[in-house]
Amino acid sequence: MSRAPDRVGVSRAPDRVGVSRVSGREDAGRVSGRKGVSRAPDRVGVSRVSGREGVPRCLWPGRCPPGQAGAMIRTAVPADVPVIHRMIRDLAEYEKALHEARATPGQLHDALFGDRPAAYAHIAETDTGEVAGFALWFLNFSTWRGVHGIYLEDLYVRPELRGGGHGKALLAELARICVERGYERLEWSVLNWNRPSIDFYESLGARPQDEWTVYRLTDAALTKLGSV
Repeated sequence: MSRAPDRVGVSRAPDRVGVSRVSGREDAGRVSGRKGVSRAPDRVGVSRVSGREGVPRCLWPGRCPPGQAGAMIRTAVPADVPVIHRMIRDLAEYEKALHEARATPGQLHDALFGDRPAAYAHIAETDTGEVAGFALWFLNFSTWRGVHGIYLEDLYVRPELRGGGHGKALLAELARICVERGYERLEWSVLNWNRPSIDFYESLGARPQDEWTVYRLTDAALTKLGSV
């Protein structure tokens, strides 16, 4: 995402590993290489300002009040599932892979808000409360660092709302969570052809892990190996 981060629209995690669903769309960030989703983070998603789930906080101190105008980030709540699902499909369509986006709203709800959440999400809002984008992520674990990290599966900002800082604000919130909880890595994947997104990420200090290649087993190949 080269341009202002918010055109950060999409980052999807490596399901298409490599596609940062941050990936193809300058604001997408799909992260890849999920090495191990570990236990749920403490108070995942609690808004720092309010301490209450789902309550937005301003990411740009000094610019938001009065009225909290500016980029607002809050943790997702169950009522956000339909709009998150719609944005995931928008991202898949942009990447010409809508047929691969098979997750249902019910699956998303269970993954985000079930008894044992597998993933977490943050929502970016405009100053009028309109949903501008989202970040969906989960915990991984580094055997070298000995601590958790965050793997960003999807990062997406709606096209008509890009350029307002929402993508950068979402990434900043995840970076804040990492620092606050002692996580040492924030990772995601990006499509190789998505130069604007790559430029944007590098402007934030992110660096490509060129020495690694992601492999995946799925569908028939996964079933075959699992049946040995």
